[in-house]
Amino acid sequence: MIEFHLDARSGVAPYLQLVHQVRRAMRLGLLFEGDRLPTVKEVAAKVAINPNTVLKAYRELEYEGLVAKKPGVGTFVSSTLSDASLPEHEPLRRELVRWLDRARSAGLDDESIEALFLAAFRTHSGASSTEEEQ
Repeated sequence: MIEFHLDARSGVAPYLQLVHQVRRAMRLGLLFEGDRLPTVKEVAAKVAINPNTVLKAYRELEYEGLVAKKPGVGTFVSSTLSDASLPEHEPLRRELVRWLDRARSAGLDDESIEALFLAAFRTHSGASSTEEEQ
């Protein structure tokens, strides 16, 4: 089952953080079609937010066709975002863990690691989209 968490410093609305976490879990093959999401009450208590915020996230996921509510039973994953390349993710994950270990050894804290990764990611993504446009 998915474990939600919120980052108050992220600048991203709490309901969107929940939506992104569900999508990420689907992409990584951690949530599958038919899996039950935690109840609104469980999520609200776990991450200490208003139940309406959780409802908003679940409604967004339902609107996107990723989950479906079954009254009296719960909210269930109705689609998946993982793809056939999922087996190739593990070697990449191991490589990333080694990179993170090297970054920590170099004295970088979490915020610095995240900033470095995002800067490299955005630079690469921008370069890729520019190459595709040409």
